[in-house]
Amino acid sequence: MIELYHNDMSVCAQKVRFALAEKKLAWENHHMNLRAGDQQQPEYLKLNPNAVVPTLVDNGTVIIESTVICEYLDDGYPEPSLKPRDAVGRARMRLWTKQLDEGVHAATSVVSSAIAFRYQKLAAGMEALEEFHKKMPDPVKREKSWENITKGVESRFFAEAVKRFDKLLGDMESALVDSTWLAGNDFSLADIGYAPYITRLDHLQLQFLWDERPHIPVWYDRLRERRGYTEALEKWFNANYLPMMKEKGMEAQAKVKAIVGA
Repeated sequence: MIELYHNDMSVCAQKVRFALAEKKLAWENHHMNLRAGDQQQPEYLKLNPNAVVPTLVDNGTVIIESTVICEYLDDGYPEPSLKPRDAVGRARMRLWTKQLDEGVHAATSVVSSAIAFRYQKLAAGMEALEEFHKKMPDPVKREKSWENITKGVESRFFAEAVKRFDKLLGDMESALVDSTWLAGNDFSLADIGYAPYITRLDHLQLQFLWDERPHIPVWYDRLRERRGYTEALEKWFNANYLPMMKEKGMEAQAKVKAIVGA
C-alpha cells in the first residue's frame, strides 16, 4: 500500500501526485495543512525530519525528497516508464530534475512567499509568525522565509529568484525548439518535475515571462491535456488560494518586469 503525506498546492507534492497519476497507482491520502504547521508535528517529523512535504510510504518503507520519490516510483513501478528510452535522454532528464533541487525550488519558495503567501502568514499576527519560524529546523530557510514574508517583493532574495526563473525559461525555450518534451521526444520525469513550477508562475500572473518564448506555452498546453496533470494538479487546486495569487501577482508584475527588463 502506498501512502502519501502531501499538501494540495505544494509544488513538490504536485509532481509526486503527477507521477502516481501517470502510473495509475492508488494511494492513501494524508493531506497536511502547512499553514497550521502539520509538518512540524512530532509524529510527522519521525517520518520526515526536514519538516517538509511530500513523504511517501510504500509498504512501510519511507521515501522523502520529491525528486527521489519520483525516481523511486519509476524504478519500483516501471510501467509505463517515465524515463526516456535511451541513455542520452535519461541524462538530459536528470540534468533537468537536478536543477530543481539546486536552485529552482528555492527560487519558487521566494517568489511565492514574497508575492502572495506572505499575506496568509501576516494575517495570523507577528506572534504566530515568530512561533512558526522558531520551529523551522533549517536556519538558512528560516532566515529567507522571515525576510520574504515580512518584506515581500522588497526582500533582498526576490530579484535573484526572479532572474533564476528568467534564465530557466530561456533554457526551456532552447530545449523545446527541437523536441516535444524537455528531455527529448519522450514525456518524462523532467516534464512532470517542471509542471508545478510553470503552473505556479501562471497562477502568479507571470505568464509575460514567456511572451517571447513561444515553445513554452505549446509545451504547457500539451502538458495540461494529460490525465496526470488533471488528476495531480487541477483537481487539487485550492480555490481559496487562486484569487489571492492572481490579485497579488498582478500587483507584483511591475516589479518583476523591472527586474527582467521586460
